Amino acid sequence: MKMNHEETLNDLYNLILNPGTRKWERSLLSSAKNSLEDGANFDTHLAKLEADLRPLALRGTLTPDVTDFYRKITGTNIDTVQFDLTKHYTNDLTYQDSAVFAGGCFWCMVEPFETLKGIVSVLSGYTGGDVDNPTYDQVSGRHTGHVEAVEIIFDTRIIKYEDLLELYWQLTDPTDEFGQFQDRGSQYRPIIFVRNEKQQTIAEKSKQRLVKSDKYKKPIVTLIQPTTEFWPAENYHQQFYKKNPGNYKKIERARQQLMAYQRLENNIRNELKRFTKKS
Repeated sequence: MKMNHEETLNDLYNLILNPGTRKWERSLLSSAKNSLEDGANFDTHLAKLEADLRPLALRGTLTPDVTDFYRKITGTNIDTVQFDLTKHYTNDLTYQDSAVFAGGCFWCMVEPFETLKGIVSVLSGYTGGDVDNPTYDQVSGRHTGHVEAVEIIFDTRIIKYEDLLELYWQLTDPTDEFGQFQDRGSQYRPIIFVRNEKQQTIAEKSKQRLVKSDKYKKPIVTLIQPTTEFWPAENYHQQFYKKNPGNYKKIERARQQLMAYQRLENNIRNELKRFTKKS
């Protein structure tokens, strides 16, 4: 992708002001911005900036928005269009409702819901914490009390809240309060956030059915608690499965393998219990 001078300066300016940009990244971006404003050769300094960012880019450890910028200046084939928040925050409340679920890395929580019929929008974000406008680094560092979560807008004429809960239980390990599968840490704990008494009642009944099903040997620890402010994650994280299909498939495959192993364990346990009863 061919970058122009004005567009690049605007991107650099926004990244420098972005609270999620790390100090080391900001120093490189500021140096490049100052040089370009002083009339330095555009192509030369953009190439220098790319080379400076490359080591962390190759390891996948640049902050999300700087990652988007790096892929933009290198012409990497990736959708860097901003997530359409106007579609998500709709005013059509007659036939629409929202659900908020935390169940491990939000990268793996979007596709299963977004591909259901009746889903209007799925937004990755942070909730349940006590810091305004948290960044990915802050949440990953467990400095804010937030969990990674998805906020789902759905059409109640097509799909019900109960249906979303049923899928949620299939995607998560409700016995693990310290994370989900390969995702470890308090930011990955499973929580159902309810926005009113109706959702609270439906979620509690759904959880009780799971408890009575005797599907799991360990106690069901998934929390059900009122919604708090939902902060959208950086654009890099939105619809990750579409932007980074290769990485997403690897992560999802590992998650599916762990879930399959868990299901096998539970099935064997239940079969042994039935055999013992017959004996």
